Order: sequence, then structure tokens, then C-alpha cells
Amino acid sequence: MLSYRHAFHAGNHADVLKHLVLLEVLDYYNRKDKPWHYIDTHAGGGCYALDSEQADKTAEAVAGVGRLWGREDAPPAVANYLAAVGQFNPLGRLLFYPGSPALAMTRARPQDRLRLFELHPADFESLSRTFAGEQERVQVRRSDGFGALKSLLPPPSRRAVVLIDPPYELKEDYRRVVDTVRDAMRRFPTGTFVVWYPMLARPEARGLPDRLAELGAESWLDVRLAVRKPPRDGLGMFGSGVYVINPPWLLPQRLEAALAWLSARLAVDEGAGFDLEHHIE
Repeated sequence: MLSYRHAFHAGNHADVLKHLVLLEVLDYYNRKDKPWHYIDTHAGGGCYALDSEQADKTAEAVAGVGRLWGREDAPPAVANYLAAVGQFNPLGRLLFYPGSPALAMTRARPQDRLRLFELHPADFESLSRTFAGEQERVQVRRSDGFGALKSLLPPPSRRAVVLIDPPYELKEDYRRVVDTVRDAMRRFPTGTFVVWYPMLARPEARGLPDRLAELGAESWLDVRLAVRKPPRDGLGMFGSGVYVINPPWLLPQRLEAALAWLSARLAVDEGAGFDLEHHIE
């Protein structure tokens, strides 16, 4: 099933949380000179024009990154995220939103490598254009990232951040996330695995964090950001979460300082709020 297009949702509240966490993880990895791999199982189109037909149709960025743009009172982690988005908007107007691979590239040094997977043909072409000229550091493949991940673990440097961010269009996606993370932990126990998930009424979504916790990682972090009350009809995403296996030890501190500010700025109604749980060895 290939109907999902991230261009419709670029820059929304879920992207804000996911990309803030991703940048914090990569910045921590950059504290050492040793190279790292960034592996994205569902990379999308790379970068999105917010005046495109898709983005303009839903205007989700307006209620996401748009509410934060230009703020001078943002806590450090949010300011760090906004500065990265700003690299794609040098004139100061919010015209483009970078996807996860583009943001990862802002942190990549000459010795680091990106491995990107995307199955949708149009998004694969867009992703390939985004990184055309970076073939030495970036490989883009039209492939199912769930299955392709196996061949890349462990990476030669034994340092990697893996983002697993499927569309969750199918119930099967939830099972495949858990199976993929289980296999990845077996192949590469010291890797950092970042799993984004939607907050939905459906039982598969509600149960995913618990199923990830049952994999038994010694160090983990689970952060959730809700922007509205769960809808009465049970339809629609009211927030999202990010589950990190082997997170940086500084990550909880950085997020705690940002979450209250973020939830207040992104709130749609009184149901907005956040949760942060972690255990880091």
C-alpha cells in the first residue's frame, strides 16, 4: 500500500517532536570524532515546499512548526531544532520543511554516512534529487526499509542512529516495527534506535510502547506529546510519541526543559500535555 505521502503532513506537531529528538541524538553522536551511520527506513521525499499542493491542502505546518517559527523564547532543544529548519529557509520566511534525512544531513560530517530507504516511487525520485551530488556520503535505495535494515547492521564504525518511522497505514506496520527492532537489537545491541509512533485510539497504537518496552532494552526513553483531547469518535491522531533505545544520557534533561513550552505552544485544546519516561544505564 503506497498511498501515504508525508508531504501532506510536513512540519506538523509530530514532525516537531520527532525531529527535535533526532537532532538531539545526532548532536550527541557528534561529540566524538568517530564516524556514524544514519539509517532511515522510511525516508520520504527529503524536503518539502510548504506552498506545494499537498502541504497547502492540509496546512498542518501552520499548527506545528509555524507556531514556533520566529519565537525568541524557545528553550535550548527547541531553538536547536528551529535553527536547523532555518538552514532551509535562509531568507527568514518559512517556505520549506526538511524531512528527517535532510535534517540528519545538517549534522553529518565528512566521515559520516546516510543510508536512506523509500518505497514510494514519487518520494524516491524526490529523495534522490535532494541528495544528488552526495553519492559519496549518501545512498538512496528504493526498497522496504524494514527488510533492508538487516544488511546494514552492525555498521563498520559500530556507531549508528536508526530512525524507524513508517506510515502505520496498516495494522501490520505495528507488528513489523516490533519485529524489526527486536532483530536490530540482536544484530547491533549498542545502536541507537529511534521509533516514532502515532497516538491514536486504535489498540495497535496504544500498545506499541509497551511492546517495545517488552523487548528488554537496558536503556530506553519514551516521550509523548499530545496536542488535543482524544476525539470522541476515536478517529484521528491527537499526538505522537518517540521511543528511543540506547538514548544519550543527556536526552531526558534536554527534553524536560522543552516539553512544557512545546505543549503550551502546540496545544489545540485543554487535552494537550506530555509524558516522559526513561531508564538509562
